[in-house]
Amino acid sequence: MTVDIDFTAFFDTTPSPYLVLDADLVIRYVNPEYLQTTGRARNELIGKFFFDALPRGPGTPEDAQQNVEASLRRVLETGKPDTLVLQRYDIPVPGRPGRFEERWWSKIHTPLPGPDGTVRWIVQRAEDVTAFFHSGRARQLTEEFTEREKGLAAELYARTSELHRLNQELLQAHARERQVAVTLQEAMLSAPDLDRHDNIAVRYLPATTSLNVCGDWYDVVDLPPDRYSAAVGDVVGHGLHAAAVMGMLRSALSAAIRATPSPAQALEVLGLYARSVDGAMAATAVKVLIDTRSRLIIYSNAGHPPPVLLHQGGTYDLMDKATDPPLGTREHHVPRPQAGLAYSPGDTLVLYTDGLIERHDEDIDVGLARLTTALVEAHGLPPDLLADALLVRLDVTGGAPDDVALVVIRL
Repeated sequence: MTVDIDFTAFFDTTPSPYLVLDADLVIRYVNPEYLQTTGRARNELIGKFFFDALPRGPGTPEDAQQNVEASLRRVLETGKPDTLVLQRYDIPVPGRPGRFEERWWSKIHTPLPGPDGTVRWIVQRAEDVTAFFHSGRARQLTEEFTEREKGLAAELYARTSELHRLNQELLQAHARERQVAVTLQEAMLSAPDLDRHDNIAVRYLPATTSLNVCGDWYDVVDLPPDRYSAAVGDVVGHGLHAAAVMGMLRSALSAAIRATPSPAQALEVLGLYARSVDGAMAATAVKVLIDTRSRLIIYSNAGHPPPVLLHQGGTYDLMDKATDPPLGTREHHVPRPQAGLAYSPGDTLVLYTDGLIERHDEDIDVGLARLTTALVEAHGLPPDLLADALLVRLDVTGGAPDDVALVVIRL
């Protein structure tokens, strides 16, 4: 089986400096990395005799050109690769005629035969090992080392330097992507109404394996004159796609609760919408409506862990009377249930996502019990301190395997 390969494209993208010579030592190709390394333009090299295009500088040892040419001649005569280890060969300084810059090279000359078996092309890979030479490591290569061992040392240094450069580029790219993602998510989680509630504390922790963005979300919506709603939700997955889906579901639910101030009906609308959103299937959410005049919490739950109403005396109620399947999982539309629970001033309502309580090696009821125990023990704390205490006691302050959203409301 013959595979067509675009070798020019291959060498153009490789991170090592390459050039190709013909049998007369005329340069026929140079890749971008070679031009970058030597500071030369393509038209200064292509079509020229190698030593005319790259003359020996005044600081270059007298035998350097002879060594390079001898290596190339050996390749032509033997048809075998040849290596030059730690060869000084200075190069012209761009824009400064007559000035040369000290450079040390590790060069490998590889033959490419023509149809008749004779060498038609020579591929030169020229690694700049100047930093290696001046680092002191080169001086450790005493005469007891063979030329091959010296070459391997220089090659290893060059590869290590290249890996370091690529790693830095990846880190920079990751940092840029993360900053874009964080900025995007902060914009999507903006809740202007939340700023008017000093009785509400929120905490948001992406999973430790994500880009610092996630599919969990929270929202607070004022419904004047004497009601407001809160919600938390969880989209399956992490990263940018989950965050994008989260943004769409959060916005849709925020709009729905304004149009129909019933948590069950708002989740019904959201469930219908979720069917049309790629990645929204099986997302969960819980919506609560707080009526400050009647001191009543009305809620509906789409497959989400139950909120907890913590009373001033340290007792609590699990709000699990209106639980239904996750969004978009029913084939046909069915009205969602809704329940109500009275509260007293000073009680605390806690909404959260499963990342706060769920652990891979235990039943979720164990995590729920851990949460309620922590709430009882810290029930006298104000919302901000209570939120922080919960993160500490449930051991997620440094991040968790899953995303965490937490809303603490002092009623």
